Amino acid sequence: MPIIREISEGFGADAQRYHRARTGYPAALIAKISQSVPAAERSVVDVGTGTGIAATLLRDAGLDVLGVEPDERMAALARAAGFPVEVARIEDWDPGTRSFGAMTAAQAWHWVDPIAGAAKAAAALVPGGLLAVFWNSFLPPPEVNAAIGAVYGRVVPRLLPGAPQLGGGMPGPEGYRQLCDKAAEAMTATGAFGQPEHWRFDWSRDYTTAQWLDAVQTFGGWGRIPAEGQQEILADMGEALDRLGGSFPMGYATVGVAAARS
Repeated sequence: MPIIREISEGFGADAQRYHRARTGYPAALIAKISQSVPAAERSVVDVGTGTGIAATLLRDAGLDVLGVEPDERMAALARAAGFPVEVARIEDWDPGTRSFGAMTAAQAWHWVDPIAGAAKAAAALVPGGLLAVFWNSFLPPPEVNAAIGAVYGRVVPRLLPGAPQLGGGMPGPEGYRQLCDKAAEAMTATGAFGQPEHWRFDWSRDYTTAQWLDAVQTFGGWGRIPAEGQQEILADMGEALDRLGGSFPMGYATVGVAAARS
């Protein structure tokens, strides 16, 4: 199995932890999406809906959400939260005769072929319907980022030669620029959308050491690290964060791209 597919399909191995530990999205982003969906069609297709983290926020904003999720293990938790979920990759998903007011992808569009995804959105959205794709990037306090980066930089290269280097710490907004640019280019290439807008919403939430270590185990590629390496990362990172006080505010910049169906 190609590595990128192995990583993308690995989140469901611990779906309960993913649902518990992954953070949500800022209220300002959800409000922006809700306000941009046509009043006559308040339905949303949430691509890579996972366990329903973003879908829950969209539903709370008054939208009718359908999930499309390739992993049945993740989809089962979203269904338990009351969402209809169709198991498919968005590139292969068939909307049939249905039309929707929006298509969203929270922390998922990098697993999608952007050209095929934008074309599927164009086929499924009503005129004026919104395609919005977005990611949470990290803005931790410098001392916290240095501690996290030191652990990753020491352990990961030794156990996974050729893996992305994380010695610099958690990826910030610049790390997602290429993803946003590719998404915008694909929307434009379809000829079916208006001018893409780049969005950014800054916010933060507090973590204890235990909460952060729980989240670490849901990050992409975690399952590729041998068990002894996982334990070394958790132990060393836990010690480092406890030395910094045992809790910290994690800054986030939620970045993304949105465009309306012509």
